[in-house]
Amino acid sequence: MQENEIEINKTQQFTEIKEIERFVRYLIAEMNYSENTAKAYSVDMYEFATFVKDTKNIELAKCDKNIIRDYLAYLYNKKLKKSSIIRKLAVLKSFYKYLVITDVITSNPTVSMATPKKDKRIPVFLTEQEILLLFDIPDIDMRDKAILELLYSSGLRIAELVSINVKDVDFIAGYVKVFGKGAKERLTPVGDRCLSAIRKYMTEEKAKGFSFMPNSPLFLNKYGKRITQRGARKALHGWFVKASLRKKISPHTLRHTFATHLLDRGCDIRSVQQMLGHKNLSTTQIYTHVTLETLRKVYDSAHPRS
Repeated sequence: MQENEIEINKTQQFTEIKEIERFVRYLIAEMNYSENTAKAYSVDMYEFATFVKDTKNIELAKCDKNIIRDYLAYLYNKKLKKSSIIRKLAVLKSFYKYLVITDVITSNPTVSMATPKKDKRIPVFLTEQEILLLFDIPDIDMRDKAILELLYSSGLRIAELVSINVKDVDFIAGYVKVFGKGAKERLTPVGDRCLSAIRKYMTEEKAKGFSFMPNSPLFLNKYGKRITQRGARKALHGWFVKASLRKKISPHTLRHTFATHLLDRGCDIRSVQQMLGHKNLSTTQIYTHVTLETLRKVYDSAHPRS
């Protein structure tokens, strides 16, 4: 647990800390949340518990919807992004649902509370020309080249990519098995150029003395261990800078680019949803706004009476 979380904990009553800890264990054991997600939930819960103690001085289990609304107002006054407020409310809804399930309380104070609508932001993506610039960087490390190819070829999240094992890649059928959010498994297609880059990377690593067994991690660090999300992000950041693209990009930008380019080329949105591993179609529909905006720019520049 990080230092700032420890400082928060000191302001909590012992029973409150224990309840939040039990909630976090429930998320991991029963809901299949990742440790990172559960940890983020705990930070939000400790922040709420601090607010309740400092302003109301009552237990979390005794909070009603008015207190929760006061907390949301407090967050709005702090000028938090709407997406952050929506996330924090979702955490509270999960927490009080858990208290009902475990018979700590009999009614959920958040059950009738509507979630604010999230602002629709057009995600940053690369044009096809910018993708070519990125993949044509000279002297790029073969591992990082394979990672870039896989992110763009399959639209994976960086967490999904680093968790892939050798056996998860089907070089014959051209698929990769991915474990997404909530430990949900899906198969997503992989392009021939991507598979070729992965083969070359593995050949180079074998020449260095590293072995690839079916259960071995696919992407390794310099010590032959599974590369971490932080390690992958750091490695890719250097290549993003060398590409000299006039956009602030990250590994997730390639996921946005993957979806946008598929829709631009005529892929149906349901297929894109399945490949991205989105639970709701509404999440995928943000990319239709991207393609419509692209069409509008083409129209405005080409039509004589636009």
